[in-house]
Amino acid sequence: MRLQGNFRRAKFLSIRGFNKTAKEEQGQALIETALVMPLLFLILLGVAEFSMASYAAIEVSSAALAGAQYGAQNPIYAADLSGIRAAAQNDAGNITLGTTTTTESCICSNGAASNCLPTSCSGSNIETILTVQTQAPFNSAFHFLGLPSAFTLHGQASQKVLQ
Repeated sequence: MRLQGNFRRAKFLSIRGFNKTAKEEQGQALIETALVMPLLFLILLGVAEFSMASYAAIEVSSAALAGAQYGAQNPIYAADLSGIRAAAQNDAGNITLGTTTTTESCICSNGAASNCLPTSCSGSNIETILTVQTQAPFNSAFHFLGLPSAFTLHGQASQKVLQ
């Protein structure tokens, strides 16, 4: 009987000790949150900045592909530089493209090198390859130490022109 009474008393004392410890540590979670919150906020800003830069890079690459697809329809469209630029800019609706350059290169259908002259591919056809390069400036919304606040994004696409 006496053993049972001591057990109840020990249990009551441990609960009372827990309450005393809990009162001493009452503001600890608030202090930990206040210390960690700036770090979490910086990580969130970094993720947002990286997402915006990735989106803009995808837009620049997609614009180059749209311009190359426009020009690859036939040789007449391949010579239409303003149409290629317009197709690229229309595809990049949310960003402003900077320079859009177009180059043509040739190859013989048998795999030999060609200088785009009609006589350069004896016994095979000349195939024209259109390459469109786009670029756009990207200005960082948040400035981090050690990272540039502005840089240029580049996109490139090549398509074989249909004959």
